[in-house]
Amino acid sequence: MPFRAPVPEFRFLFEHIVGFGKVTATPRFAEADAATVEAILGEAGKLCEEALAPVRRSGDLHPARLENGVVRTSPGFADAYRAIAEGGWIAVSARPEHGGMGLPLTVSTAINDMMSASCVALQLNPLMTQGQIEALENHASAMIKNLYLPKLVSGEWSGTMNLTEPQAGSDVGALRSKAEPLGDGSYAITGQKIFISWGDSDFSENVCHLVLARLPDASPGTKGLSLFLVPKLIPDDSGKPGVTNAVKVVSLEHKMGLHGSPTAVMQYDGATGWIVGPEHGGMAAMFTMMNNARLGVGAQGIGCAEGAFQQALEHAMERRQGRSPVPDGNGTIIDHADVRRMLATMKAELFAARSIALSTAVALDMANATDDPGWQAQAALLTPIAKAYGTDTGIAVAELGIQIHGGMGYIEETGAAQFYRDARVTAIYEGTNGIQSIDLVGRKMMDGGAAAIRLIEEIVTGADIAQHTLPELARSVRNAAKTLRDTTDWLVTQPPNDRFAVAVPYLRAFARVLGAHFHLRSALADPGGAREAHARFFVARLLPEHIGLCAHVREGSEGVYALSPEALAA
Repeated sequence: MPFRAPVPEFRFLFEHIVGFGKVTATPRFAEADAATVEAILGEAGKLCEEALAPVRRSGDLHPARLENGVVRTSPGFADAYRAIAEGGWIAVSARPEHGGMGLPLTVSTAINDMMSASCVALQLNPLMTQGQIEALENHASAMIKNLYLPKLVSGEWSGTMNLTEPQAGSDVGALRSKAEPLGDGSYAITGQKIFISWGDSDFSENVCHLVLARLPDASPGTKGLSLFLVPKLIPDDSGKPGVTNAVKVVSLEHKMGLHGSPTAVMQYDGATGWIVGPEHGGMAAMFTMMNNARLGVGAQGIGCAEGAFQQALEHAMERRQGRSPVPDGNGTIIDHADVRRMLATMKAELFAARSIALSTAVALDMANATDDPGWQAQAALLTPIAKAYGTDTGIAVAELGIQIHGGMGYIEETGAAQFYRDARVTAIYEGTNGIQSIDLVGRKMMDGGAAAIRLIEEIVTGADIAQHTLPELARSVRNAAKTLRDTTDWLVTQPPNDRFAVAVPYLRAFARVLGAHFHLRSALADPGGAREAHARFFVARLLPEHIGLCAHVREGSEGVYALSPEALAA
């Protein structure tokens, strides 16, 4: 099935839903006018349709493999990556002084969404590099910036993020990798890292690893971690890749999905690296990359949902089974009520998740352009919601896509299952969705819920504006916002573990209400049209879930811990 890049959808979202005009009104992003962004998204859409989408199945059927210590990538991936790099798509939001376009993150997020829909396994490579670029821009020395950033921005070199170790997954503070000063400004890095996405490839001239490790005088836990840049090939005096560093790929994981993306076990045996940021300041520097990646991973989930929806819709419009229950229907399964329900759910969830992700990007752009603490707080609040809801949506929509295909959805020949298998890890990596939820009710509520309440008040204001045009929809959204406000007021008074026990339903409730808010905006922009119909579907059939989710939140942790390990095993 040919992939169609949803460029018109992004145009609508930018103009009517997420407030992108505020970003382009700032001096920093004034050059990102509507015509420029339209042209960039159009060209990115062509890249996705013509270069990436054709290799999606190849990556699934012919996984990356390790051959005599060399990673061999899937057929067609090298050419597709070259198209990404030569088109400048890695550097869309990188700073101009190192060769980047300097465009808003909102534009990058839209492009990453489309790239993920066409081939998420390959898109993960530039996503990791983009995160590394941002970390180096904000924390690296001038020497590192001048040497590495032009190569990363051009796509000649690629970047990775090395946190996880066999004994230290989500508990990053438990990692044991060591860094010994060599006396010349460099360090010897020793240890093993696992789950390293794109730890190597056969199409990047060099691979640059950001590695968390401990200096000899480091304290225990995360406060003792430092961040180091460790290249696969050590640059020579002219900046070209030179001698091979003491780092290697030990093995590649055999995974449920993302077969085209090599997930490596990396071994560092006294590898030469250079510190990024201050000693023992590694987590602050790494979080710059991780926050970028979390929004990017949310966009990956949304992209998978887009691809799954397009394929399911085409199948439903072609597959004939049973009599059409709809007068003057087209005689295919799209006429059947349950199939129509599933497709409507996919479409409604996709719009809500995409709106939340792009609103997060807008908040990040505004925070970067203005240094306004209010935008910074909103961006921080929205990031875990965008990551968790975006990836949950990718999984749920891809699963519905399989169901719409019926038995053939379970047969690999159709490729419907690939969207689900590829999307499934997005709820796990870059911080599990449970951790995202805990971050929301924990760190992001340290202000007493002030940022959350401000956002809820925006939802109420939006409902008030819509009251005269769409009174029923506006009333439902306003009532939902009030329920969420009351739940938030209660939540911030609870002890930490009571919050953690109900963090996931709280995040889901917040996403439901935010999704309804954006659907209401969409309906206002298209009264009586298809977008109003989508909004009515979401508000009437999906928004009510927030009631049960908020009721779940108010149960706290008591019922969870009443189920002892013995009771669970009984």
